[in-house]
Amino acid sequence: MPPRHLHSEKIFDFVVNKGNGIKGLVDAGIETVPELYILPTGERLEPNNILPHESIPVIDVSNWDDPKVTESICEAAGKWGFFQITNHGVPLEVLDAVKEAAHRFFGLPYEERNKYWAGNSPTDTVALKTSFVPQAEDVLEWRDFLSFRCGPRDLESFPSWPPVCREEVIKYMQSAKPVIRKLLDVLLKGLNVKEIDKTREHALMSAPVVYFNYYPRCPNPDLSAGVLPHSDITTISLLLQDDNGGLYVRATDDDDNWIHVPPINGALVINIGDVLQIMSNDSYKSIEHRVVANGSKDRVSVPIFMNPRPDAVFGPLSEVLESGEQPLYKEVFFSDYFRHHLSKKHEGKKTMDFARI
Repeated sequence: MPPRHLHSEKIFDFVVNKGNGIKGLVDAGIETVPELYILPTGERLEPNNILPHESIPVIDVSNWDDPKVTESICEAAGKWGFFQITNHGVPLEVLDAVKEAAHRFFGLPYEERNKYWAGNSPTDTVALKTSFVPQAEDVLEWRDFLSFRCGPRDLESFPSWPPVCREEVIKYMQSAKPVIRKLLDVLLKGLNVKEIDKTREHALMSAPVVYFNYYPRCPNPDLSAGVLPHSDITTISLLLQDDNGGLYVRATDDDDNWIHVPPINGALVINIGDVLQIMSNDSYKSIEHRVVANGSKDRVSVPIFMNPRPDAVFGPLSEVLESGEQPLYKEVFFSDYFRHHLSKKHEGKKTMDFARI
C-alpha cells in the first residue's frame, strides 16, 4: 500500500524504489495528485496556449513513388518536424493487437509487472520504468513505460520477454520497419544522399527501441503532465496513438503555443529526432512535444524510436555541406549524446547543445 500521507519522499520510495510505478498509486485508489507530481503554474499547458485551428500535416503514403508524397514528407520535416501518415501498409490488426498487448501488460498484477522492473528484469533488453529520470526530476511525470530493445542481437533474449505481449511487439516492429526505412530513404534523398549504405544504416537505424507508454487516469490532470516538453534524441520516431489523444507539438511561431495531434484510426505519427536534425544541419527539425494527463481514461501509446548504435558517430552530412554551408554541429558519438540526455530531466531541446558548435 502507498503511504497514507502524501509526503514526497515516501511517495518516491513507493513509486520508484519499490517499483510500484504510477500504476501502483492509481490501483491503490489515490484521489488527489501527490505534491511530487504537481507542476509549477508556469510549466502547465494552459488552454490559451493551445491553437485549436492549427494541425500538423496528414500525408497519404499509399504511393511512395508520387513526387507529391516525397515533397510533402520533406516539407513537413523541415517546417513542422511532425506529420501523420495514412495508408502506410502496416495492417490495422497489427496496430490494434499491440495496443491491446500494452493494456494487457499494465493490467497484470504488481507481482507480474515487477518482474520486469529495471534491475529486476531477466534481460537487459526489457525494462519497466516510471516518469523519465526520476532521480534528476523535481516533478515526476504521470507515466510508466515498458521498453523493448529490438536490435538484431537483442532479439536473442525474446524468450525472456513478457509472454502477454512479446509476439505483438515483434510483429509491430517487423511491420513498421519497412515504412521507417522508406521514410528515411525519402528524407535523405531530400538532403542529396543517393542511397543508405551499410555505414549510414549503422548510423541511422541499427538500435530500435519499442515503448509501451502507459498514462493511467489522473485525478487532477490540469496539475500534472504525462510527459514534459522535450525533443526525441532519435534519428526518427514513429508513434501509434490510442483514441484518447493527449499529444501536443510546439507550434512554429515564437510564442509558447502548442498544437494537438488528434488520433486518426490507423494513422502513425512521425517525428524527426535530434540525430536527423543534426545530420541535416537544421534542414529538418526535431520539435518539442509533450503529453497531457487524462482525467477520465487510461491512455497508451506505442512509439518506435530508431536510434543509431552506441558506437556510431554522427554530425552534419557531407552532402549537406558540399555546397559550402557551414556546419552548426560537431561530430559526436551517439553513446555520449544518449548519456548526456539521461543525465537530466526533460528540458525542451537543451540536449542538442551538447553537439552544437
